[in-house]
Amino acid sequence: MDLIKELTKDQIRTDLPELEVGSTVKVHVKVKEGNRERIQVFEGTIIKVQHGGIQKTFTVRRLSYGIGVERTFPVNSPKIAKIEVVRKGKVRRAKLYYLRDRVGKAAKVKEKL
Repeated sequence: MDLIKELTKDQIRTDLPELEVGSTVKVHVKVKEGNRERIQVFEGTIIKVQHGGIQKTFTVRRLSYGIGVERTFPVNSPKIAKIEVVRKGKVRRAKLYYLRDRVGKAAKVKEKL
């Protein structure tokens, strides 16, 4: 296991903020269209963080025109330009799957002060 950590330690990104479940984030993603590249912002609540090290991923959920959209991002991907933490959420669970069944104000997460 130490060999894997040694090989991947230079590929792990350290320029990103701490990702916590329940936080609302803006993920700036590089999108390639033809020969151009632009940045698209995906804003939502982090409902889960998985794995660790080079394999670490997080899933962001948002409502788009009344339909829930979830997108999973690898933390160490070069396609992520930056991540902004809009607000930190106060939660008592590691995975917020219960937000999938909720709509409107019931789907809000309290803010950590």
